[in-house]
Amino acid sequence: MTQPHSDALVFFGATGDLAYKKIFPALQSMIKRGSLSVPVIGVAKAGWNLDQLKDRAKDSLEKHGGLDPDAWTKLSGLLRYVDGDYADPATFAAVRKELGDAKRPAHYLAIPPSMFEKVVEQLVQSGSAKDARMIVEKPFGHDLASAQELNRILLSAFRESSIFRIDHYLAKGPVHNMVSFRFSNSFLEPIWNRNYIESVQITMAEDFGVQGRGSFYDQTGAIRDVIQNHIFQVLCNLAMECPAASDSESVRDEKVKVLKAIPPITADDLIRGQFKGYLDEKGVAPDSQVETFAVLRMQIKSWRWDGVPFFIRAGKNLPVTCTEVMARLRKPPHTNITEPDSPQNYVRMRISPEMTIALAVSTSSVSGTGPRQEVEMVATRHPEPTEMEAYERVLTDAMAGDATLFARQDYVEEAWRIVDPILNAPTPVHVYEPQTWGPQDCDPSLIPPGGWDIPTPEPQDVYRVVG
Repeated sequence: MTQPHSDALVFFGATGDLAYKKIFPALQSMIKRGSLSVPVIGVAKAGWNLDQLKDRAKDSLEKHGGLDPDAWTKLSGLLRYVDGDYADPATFAAVRKELGDAKRPAHYLAIPPSMFEKVVEQLVQSGSAKDARMIVEKPFGHDLASAQELNRILLSAFRESSIFRIDHYLAKGPVHNMVSFRFSNSFLEPIWNRNYIESVQITMAEDFGVQGRGSFYDQTGAIRDVIQNHIFQVLCNLAMECPAASDSESVRDEKVKVLKAIPPITADDLIRGQFKGYLDEKGVAPDSQVETFAVLRMQIKSWRWDGVPFFIRAGKNLPVTCTEVMARLRKPPHTNITEPDSPQNYVRMRISPEMTIALAVSTSSVSGTGPRQEVEMVATRHPEPTEMEAYERVLTDAMAGDATLFARQDYVEEAWRIVDPILNAPTPVHVYEPQTWGPQDCDPSLIPPGGWDIPTPEPQDVYRVVG
């Protein structure tokens, strides 16, 4: 069913870093694509006026989006600004005034979660919450209890169908397209289950450290920062059943079913690491036990996946920046034709920096003698310059009322339930050298069968011999 479009966008945190790097470029792209033509009201407490906000927005576009003169002229004409304290009713009276005749605004909270309750209360009291949508940035809490409290605050004023919790990672084209790839290709579905797949591993590697964000990262860590949200989204896309319909609720129902089938993670299923030199980062506690690297082993207790271990690995200061999935298939029976040490088939999906689908097969050597070889059949596509960026996509969809790419209340709480037992568990933190694949000499049971996939730069040719 078509939803009514929001007739104004109010974004709190208009002078912040997220607005500067992501939101203003997304708004300009929406103008160019014809999906934004309503007032955009920035709200912050910076002592600014509208001209200063416009200067900030223009500078943002010049540095992060590429200024388009025609689109900027249109965006500049839509911009409004309210300066004031979020605890002051006068600030929200000014917002209400700027909204004018708008009856279905979208309020975007690009602010810390600690401010949510006060802003929600003031929106209700000022009459600006009626028939409105609420768009909120992650993090959605820092554990299960805090996530439940945030949901209580939001649901006190807005229906769940009007709440859009942004995880921009899900809006990346290759992440979203995994679902389409799985269910649009008949060759994959018959083998995509416990009968044929031995194990699944997901790697999210970054070749850089905390980049001056030590204070933030030291309150977060790898599990909270990328595993509980970004990687779980990838996991659900890999493991979900085909939705009964294409509407947002049918799609999100299937993702929640995946999380409900995952038991809570225990300390035996976890390796935590910290790159050498992390303690020297500004803002990091000298005795910090926060992980910059983590390995998790998980089980999905469903008919499709029971008995198939899922291994997740994420970390900073690793050799490459890459997100990749590998599903390793079970070996065929040993016969007079097959060999016991034949290479193992697998399906490999690279999500970033480019999109790759690869199938590994076992073939005879070129000479016809000697051991069999592993050959990858690779299809790679690099992003097109005209493709929609993640923030443009989520803002466009939220204002249109399409919730497919947003986290629902039950999804958020189930994701926290899974990791909650290990967030404060006294598990050891192993130091690892920067630009390596994490700690050495860890529990071998937490290494996938056949070893970890080691992401490498993608080749330009279609076929690649790996063995």
